[in-house]
Amino acid sequence: MNKIFRGFTAILYKEFIVVLRDPMTLFFMFFPPLIEMIAFGYALDNDVKHMPMVILNEDRTTESRQVIDNFVNTQTFRVVGEVQSVTEMAAAIRKGKAYVGLQIPPDFTRNLRAGRTARVQVLIDGSNSTTALQALNTALGVTLRQAVVTLLAESGRSDIPIEVRPQVLYNPAMRSPNFFVPGVIGVVLQIATTFATAMSIVRERERGTLEQLLVSPLSRWGLMLGKLTPYLCIGMAMAVGLFAIMHWLFAVPIAGSLVALFISTLVYVFALLSLGLLISTRAKNQMQALQMSMTLIMPSVFFSGFIFPRETMPWIFYSIGSCLPTTYFIELMRAIILRGASLMEFWQHLVVLSAMGLGLFAICALRFKQKIA
Repeated sequence: MNKIFRGFTAILYKEFIVVLRDPMTLFFMFFPPLIEMIAFGYALDNDVKHMPMVILNEDRTTESRQVIDNFVNTQTFRVVGEVQSVTEMAAAIRKGKAYVGLQIPPDFTRNLRAGRTARVQVLIDGSNSTTALQALNTALGVTLRQAVVTLLAESGRSDIPIEVRPQVLYNPAMRSPNFFVPGVIGVVLQIATTFATAMSIVRERERGTLEQLLVSPLSRWGLMLGKLTPYLCIGMAMAVGLFAIMHWLFAVPIAGSLVALFISTLVYVFALLSLGLLISTRAKNQMQALQMSMTLIMPSVFFSGFIFPRETMPWIFYSIGSCLPTTYFIELMRAIILRGASLMEFWQHLVVLSAMGLGLFAICALRFKQKIA
């Protein structure tokens, strides 16, 4: 074992000194991830509120104003103005002044009091599918509720025939930060740790110190592990800070075990650092290492289930996501943090991450060509 990892202690000591004496590396490992964590945590939110809405009220009665109030009381819409025609309403939506237009025809109250169907028209800007879907669902819900209340009043019944009582588990308030922030941690850790180790061997090559390592009595396993360990410690310290921001700033409760949380993070960071080392063994310079690292960011964001559910993806993108460490870490984080799951319930994810980390580390060591006896 000592022969396999020969020189590990010396490389570990040297790498710690190099990292701690390089304030620029420490700055880019800590500061940008913290900014990205806070920015993504606040920006990623599917719960759209106060969408601007213009009104075309051709009825102008108490009943028509009640319809408008019902829309506004959902807090999904806010009235930003009134228009005098459908053409003017469509123009306001086209110019981006409003996302939604509500038209109440002049015979609305007359039809309602006569027992006939009273219709309203809702124009929705579909160029943004997220806001359009929420506007559509809210508008349908508002009108359906008012229709049910009217029917109950006309029939003399006090209760509706069928009532659904849903119970939302693990995230009762349906807060977007509870869903997104654990995933943000996975993406931010990938950006910081992969970049750091991707530069390590390239930096040795550009400074001309790689040849000294090649002729020194080091084993390739000891060299790679010594290169990786300081960044593993820094990555875990960074993870602790990100979890603290998640809990204290974004008020995301941690339902599961902290031990399970840190074990999963340790295995994930090791896999990312091994991936960065593999990039470092292939890149010829720091710019090339940076470009190779950047190619992994977009797939990890879009194919890992961070934003979009993987089950709806075509098989090719689903398969790409299955090859990314971020996919398994995000699922582990959401399971542990939100659902309070144990590692025994998600041991397959931990095994896959461990296999990825050990496999990548072994490839790095075997790829690193050095002349040793």
